[in-house]
Amino acid sequence: MSSDPSVSPRVPIYRRILLKLSGEALMGEQQFGVDPAVTARIARDVAEIQSMGVETAIVIGGGNIFRGLVASARGMDRATADYMGMLATVINALALQDALERHGIVTRTVTAIEMRAVAEPFIRRRAIRHLEKGRVVIFAAGTGNPYFTTDTAAALRAMEIKAEVILKGTKVDGVYTADPMVDKEATKYPTISYLQVLERQLKVMDATAISLCMDNKLPIVVFNLREAGNIGRVVTGEPIGTTVSI
Repeated sequence: MSSDPSVSPRVPIYRRILLKLSGEALMGEQQFGVDPAVTARIARDVAEIQSMGVETAIVIGGGNIFRGLVASARGMDRATADYMGMLATVINALALQDALERHGIVTRTVTAIEMRAVAEPFIRRRAIRHLEKGRVVIFAAGTGNPYFTTDTAAALRAMEIKAEVILKGTKVDGVYTADPMVDKEATKYPTISYLQVLERQLKVMDATAISLCMDNKLPIVVFNLREAGNIGRVVTGEPIGTTVSI
């Protein structure tokens, strides 16, 4: 925020948001694990929107540590592999919690699988109360059930806490007709409907998550997480990324 009194303060267009991060988002340029420089940058961006009064919840994946679906394809029992993936999300949540608290943000990690020594169990009303008190809530361990992705967990938790939008941070600046990393002719959609995402099989979120958002009319904004300040830009209504809605 500028200190110049002639510049109007940035006003958020959302009161409560859910930020969906992939586990890979925490890797930076590494091959696996958590890059402290990346978690620090995300923490700064979250601190910015917290200072605007935006209530922030986060759902994080675990793909930088363990991918249940990949392990299952290689012969591991699917339920076991998925539970291992859920535990990976808890590791990421604790790393992000540490980064947020280093920036002075009071944070609660809430898990769908009970492990009271490291985090609170998920209780919907308690999670909402944390948000109302200005705490960041990180939802870990997915839905607590195998066969469901963290995309679905993000959609579910967003409904439960009555978030106004899901912000999906990715490596690219929106939803494209094809993978822009591979196809140089790919074009970006400024807006797109849930049905178009499903019909064109675009990799925004999995079909269960998209359907859940569609049924409950919850918009999704897909944006480039790697550019510092983008979370604040989305929250204040700047036209970056792609909005998925009706």
